[in-house]
Amino acid sequence: MDKIFKISNLVNETRIIDIHSNDKKGALNELLEIICKDDLITDPKTFSKEIFKREKLMSTGIGYGIAIPHARHRSVKDFVMAIGRRKEGLEYGSIDDKPVKLIFMIGASDTQDKDYIKVLSRLVLRLKNEEFVNKMLSAKNSLDIYQLIEQQK
Repeated sequence: MDKIFKISNLVNETRIIDIHSNDKKGALNELLEIICKDDLITDPKTFSKEIFKREKLMSTGIGYGIAIPHARHRSVKDFVMAIGRRKEGLEYGSIDDKPVKLIFMIGASDTQDKDYIKVLSRLVLRLKNEEFVNKMLSAKNSLDIYQLIEQQK
């Protein structure tokens, strides 16, 4: 079944935060704290381990100030996302060695292979829009960020 995923269906304003940590581990833990509150994640401890395990394989800092930590696991019922923003940037070990300002954490079920790739590529496509990214960085609060995401096609 070919679904068209809207990023706004995967997140809500309660899962969009300004990150206080200035390092990768702290930032990931802040996002895990809010994403794991969602009922779609049945085993928060395991999901957290999966996120860090994936990060050890290779940094999910894709460049341009953006990171997309993600994990597929049976402890996740369906797609769920949390977004973190740190306007000043934080050290993340990105492929371009630049600080990360936006982090999009994604969880998915281990059965969602094809849809998982679609969600990641759809997100990356949106994030290639510099104007959109700049608007997210300059938004006043999480509700404004969510409304920006909702307006995306």
